[in-house]
Amino acid sequence: MAQDTQTESRKLLQRLRDALAEDSAGQERLDKITHLIATSMGTEVCSIYLFRDDDTLELCATEGLNPESVHQTRLRIGEGLVGRVAKASKVVNTDDAPSARGFRYMPETGEEIFSSFCGVPVQRLGDNLGVLVVQSKEKRTFSLDEVYALEVVAMVLAEMTELGAFVGEGAAMSARHQQSVMFRGACAQEGAAEGHIWLHEPRVVVTNPVADDPEVELKRLSEAVDALRVGVDKMLDGAGNGDKEQLQVLEAYRMFANSKGWMRRMEQDIAQGLSAEAAVEKEQSAARTRMEQVTDAYLRERLHDLDDLSNRLLRILTGQGAETGADMPADPVLVARNIGPGELLEYGRNLRGIVLEEGSVGSHAAIVARALAIPLVIHADRVTTEALNGDHVMIDGDQGIVHLRPDDTVVTAFRDKIAMEAKAQERYASIRDKPATTLDGETVHLTMNAGLMADLPSLANSGAEGVGLFRTELQFLVRNQMPRRTELAQLYSRVMDAADGKRVVFRTLDIGSDKVLPYMAPQDEPNPALGWRAVRVALDKPGVMRMQLQALLRAANGRPLTVMFPFIAQFDEYRAARAEMDKALARETILGHPLPASLEVGAMLETPSLGFAPKKFYEEVDFLSIGGNDLKQFFFAADRENERVRRRYDTLNVSFLTFLEGIVNRCIDTDTPLSFCGEDAGRPIEAVCLAAIGLRNLSMRPASIGPVKSLLRRVDLAELKAVIDEARISGEQSVRPAVMAYLRSQG
Repeated sequence: MAQDTQTESRKLLQRLRDALAEDSAGQERLDKITHLIATSMGTEVCSIYLFRDDDTLELCATEGLNPESVHQTRLRIGEGLVGRVAKASKVVNTDDAPSARGFRYMPETGEEIFSSFCGVPVQRLGDNLGVLVVQSKEKRTFSLDEVYALEVVAMVLAEMTELGAFVGEGAAMSARHQQSVMFRGACAQEGAAEGHIWLHEPRVVVTNPVADDPEVELKRLSEAVDALRVGVDKMLDGAGNGDKEQLQVLEAYRMFANSKGWMRRMEQDIAQGLSAEAAVEKEQSAARTRMEQVTDAYLRERLHDLDDLSNRLLRILTGQGAETGADMPADPVLVARNIGPGELLEYGRNLRGIVLEEGSVGSHAAIVARALAIPLVIHADRVTTEALNGDHVMIDGDQGIVHLRPDDTVVTAFRDKIAMEAKAQERYASIRDKPATTLDGETVHLTMNAGLMADLPSLANSGAEGVGLFRTELQFLVRNQMPRRTELAQLYSRVMDAADGKRVVFRTLDIGSDKVLPYMAPQDEPNPALGWRAVRVALDKPGVMRMQLQALLRAANGRPLTVMFPFIAQFDEYRAARAEMDKALARETILGHPLPASLEVGAMLETPSLGFAPKKFYEEVDFLSIGGNDLKQFFFAADRENERVRRRYDTLNVSFLTFLEGIVNRCIDTDTPLSFCGEDAGRPIEAVCLAAIGLRNLSMRPASIGPVKSLLRRVDLAELKAVIDEARISGEQSVRPAVMAYLRSQG
């Protein structure tokens, strides 16, 4: 019986292929297909519903229902049995549809006379495109073989929908990948950009979903899987003594590549009439659907591994590797599910923007994007499914919005915004060499954040007075093994050369939390942001710290050197880190190497505890730099990676400003140099308020220096401080409304 079902399924698919090959309009093709399916399945009804938007299904073709209901009957996702199939991406199979949960009576279709119902989702790689339905008057439950055959047909319908075989009038039958789409993600690096899509991993296009000869397809699949297994084995051999996490991923690859269940399901799909490629993609779609519904992080990762393995297998079968022959556009906007820092650095500054489906505010990719000053939007769900190479795209990094194939109205408004920003940049250029001196004569020193040699040209172009933060971890993150001391010394020396005498503050290695070295054993911590990170790692594993400190001392080669330790939470940690510096100095003296002309050793204040450290700490430390990003999340107990909470808390909140002002006063009392480093330092409104409470050194991304300096030169800090104090006394939660009103009144 199973063999008969397979034969009938292959016959149906071949008829479908013939119907699709005919030169006919999209509606005519859909009508023929519903007739073919109803006839082959022995049902009175076959209907195809397609999505007209994210929430609405439309009846696009039917055999057996009232033809006048086509393109008139619409269902919200979750509404009726059809909407239930779409919402859950699961089959609904019942012999008593009117009594089934969710049934909705639609008199315009005449469906109330049909008892049996079987609906299967039409989906491709987890992307729901519609629902395929068969119904009959006879009270029956469709067999597993019949349901399976419908799923195979739905797979072909999904592929052909993707390829534009059913284009017609109306939103539900409009051509895919041609409509304007807006993605609302999250901002990981600010800025606006316009360009054309460049996919990091080009999509594999399956053009032959139906096979002529199952035996040939089975042989192709077997050979491709053998090649895949050999490739995975080579990756494992090449990994050798790699880190535990990498080996675990590759072992998972090997397990899936040798999975008999995975292979058996694909062989069964081929027996039903699919090509080898379509069979792989059908299983990949099922894995992605399961991935959407699984909450367990470990299982999601394993399904992600299977998804990646399926992509590798598809590339072997189709020959569609990463090199597709397409030319990168002159203004590329990179689109990917995720990307590592090394891969991103290979693209370099020629990228106009970056859009990721995954990622985080503190990810390696975000760090590199900030260093390269490239707008980055993360959490742009399904962008890799919708975007095609060469598509026109506009990115609003400030709002975390991506406009794919934007219409003329969006293009005009967006270009107006870019033009306004360009005019503002011209205005900022005119004050580049002028000091950030306020109307009441207070001068605020503005420095830039950096992490790559590529950042250093911005030192002169932006008007920065120095580098207030040089992140040293990027050189560790982009490698597969620990860099050597001589390499680091050469790099740090080049940084100092490029700074041309301006002060550079080197932050020692800040790893852990969201910055895990590829060659460092991962730590399974429930809350890594509060875990084993930064100076905690350095003090527990002092070998790396000693090596880095020696590299910095040798790079200075008799020049002034400034170093600060990250994530100091208590006085003893600073003293222990400072002791390591003293040991490094003693060793360099013994070796006869030149010592720095002067040495400043400071700490980053990123935890509230350090704000209440003993006075002796403030007297001993050479300088302090407030790490605003981490300090703010710990002060408000609001994870900066969590979009639900991170935007709820305002930097200009009275409590936070009062806490910062307390630190300022302690530093004034002990004559300790103090700066503020973080995203808020580069936001003009926040920057002038920080200056008003006494901060006279701010470090930010280079592009922010112009806007911040421009506003500082137009305000009276004494007046602004009075506005802030009055808002505090009045009991306001945030001083922002009062500050904004004051600034507007000043023009």
